[in-house]
Amino acid sequence: MGQILLLHSVYGLRPAVLAAAARLRAAGHEVVTPDLYGLPAADTVEEGFALLDKVGRDVVLDRARVAARDLPAEAVLAGFSMGAGVAGALLAERPAAAALLLLHGTAGGPEAVRPGLPVQLHLADPDEYDPQDEVEEWQRAMTAAGADLSVYRYPGPGHLYTDPDLPDHDPVATGLTWDRALAFLAAH
Repeated sequence: MGQILLLHSVYGLRPAVLAAAARLRAAGHEVVTPDLYGLPAADTVEEGFALLDKVGRDVVLDRARVAARDLPAEAVLAGFSMGAGVAGALLAERPAAAALLLLHGTAGGPEAVRPGLPVQLHLADPDEYDPQDEVEEWQRAMTAAGADLSVYRYPGPGHLYTDPDLPDHDPVATGLTWDRALAFLAAH
């Protein structure tokens, strides 16, 4: 199996991220889950954005770079919401990444996509942070750039539906997301 850099959401390094890493490890992957804030995780999205503002986006990206430094060039880049955005930002610097796994947010620009790059997106439908028209535009751009793109929409749950400690949580969508993500990772 492969190595995965798994990046947390704006909430910080919550138990749900560590549980996801444990699930991936149980499937045979090596997983790195850096704390991009270096501060206790938030309980609300507003507190999470306050943490992001306090730490700064540049520091968050630099900490992700440090976490990726010792991983092989072909490590999978993965993230939850904000972490998906950070994973997408790292793609330009890690063009040999085996895949890009995006949970709860679009990420990665077409300019960073190599032809055939496996990309999988899991998103609530609707999602307050990723409007349908923006998702469709991103999807067209990524496909045109050559990404091997799979997009899964889950009707009804809230944005961060894989976190059981948040009101967004949806156990059915979560189960389906992890089934699909584990199959995707096993193939790449």
